[in-house]
Amino acid sequence: MDNSPDLWLSKLPVLKTDGSKYDRGHCIVLGGPVASTGAARLAARAALRIGAGLVSVACDPSSLMVYATALEAVMTKPVKDEAAFAALISDPRITSLVMGPAAGINDRTKAFVLAALRAGKPCLLDADALTVFKDDPSQLFDAIRSPVLLTPHEGEFARLFGQVTDRASDALRAAKTSGAVVLLKGRDTVIAAPDSRLVINRNAPPTLATAGSGDMLAGFAGGLMAQGMEAFDAACAAAWIHAEAARLFGPGLISEDLSEMVPQVLRQLTH
Repeated sequence: MDNSPDLWLSKLPVLKTDGSKYDRGHCIVLGGPVASTGAARLAARAALRIGAGLVSVACDPSSLMVYATALEAVMTKPVKDEAAFAALISDPRITSLVMGPAAGINDRTKAFVLAALRAGKPCLLDADALTVFKDDPSQLFDAIRSPVLLTPHEGEFARLFGQVTDRASDALRAAKTSGAVVLLKGRDTVIAAPDSRLVINRNAPPTLATAGSGDMLAGFAGGLMAQGMEAFDAACAAAWIHAEAARLFGPGLISEDLSEMVPQVLRQLTH
């Protein structure tokens, strides 16, 4: 089935006239080391722009000042170790987590991902949060109990599930193996759920082949999940909105432009 707003528009979060930012969810983005902060900052901005009421970057104290000086509406939360991270995300007001963009391929990232999965929060795992499990994918799959969205490109997919030969059938196999929704990125992005739902997103223009585009997609999906959207629907909506934002912007697109186009896309969808 092709992805279109008909599949998920009725499930997009709706603002309440008497609501507050706390009603719109709080998304935590895991920040990377001091030399690699851009990806998490892009994801955080995307989550905020798509409607999450609050967004925070959880980062090592050594990189806190980089994030704090580069971010404005996005908050920063220093977390020294796994215990501090687990304490942060135990707050019931935390409603989703985005983990992986330039987080680092190391034991710290793996420990934080496992802590997030133990907390039972809706999680989006991308990039380094997937690659850290390449030597033992079953460790990740066995830990998945809560709503989880995996967003690999083909290389990351291969590290966990084997080489891609048929994008649709492979994504569906991966979803059933892992117990998570799988969004396999590419020219035609495939979104598959463990219950056999399968959607192909075909509206992406070639301008999306630019650095940071995937980080923005992660933030869009994580921000929708923060607002209570189910992982499969959030993945479908985020993929379509991400591509439509790029299409409307046109030539010269860089990833930062995607979040700035979201208000225009949302206006067109809801009016």
